Amino acid sequence: MNALAINQGTSGNLSVRIAGGFLITPTGVSYERMDPSQVVPMGLDGSHGGDWLPSSEWRLHRDVYAAREDAGAVLHAHPGHATALACLGRAIPAFHYMVAVAGGADIRCAPYATFGTQALSDRALKALTDRRACLLANHGMVCLGHDLDAALALAVEVETLAAQYWRACQLGRPKLLTKAQMAAVLARFELYGQQNLPPD
Repeated sequence: MNALAINQGTSGNLSVRIAGGFLITPTGVSYERMDPSQVVPMGLDGSHGGDWLPSSEWRLHRDVYAAREDAGAVLHAHPGHATALACLGRAIPAFHYMVAVAGGADIRCAPYATFGTQALSDRALKALTDRRACLLANHGMVCLGHDLDAALALAVEVETLAAQYWRACQLGRPKLLTKAQMAAVLARFELYGQQNLPPD
């Protein structure tokens, strides 16, 4: 996350679903120095094990797993361009067809709430309805994936789109794709990439 400029320092957090709950990064530990013993096991009831405290955003991760069967991993970070847009309260509209990578015709921005609170989790879940990513106002981004690699890949895509949208806005008002154009893109995305086909 840090090497790809998706995150900085000890901010942001990452989790992966396991049977009965999830594993999440600990609070306030640098990623470069983190070792497996510091990763925190948590239950969907909010309980945690191990000797380390979980990320302050554990509620967000727990609530995503409880609400979304398709989520195998959750990534929350503060990448520069996505966070800049979030600080303006701006969604990423259909200025480029790749916006569909997040699951819809835009990437929403959830209204602001204090970090680590149930209010933040509730607002993020609403913004993630029928989406795999959203921005968090005055905060950062959240991305979901079927596994850790997919969540990271989506975060890179969203930050790239945020940077492109920011640059396009410097030159004027980007021309947006229509609902029909984005619907066609979303239909094609259903067959995009390598499918999980059974062997011959």
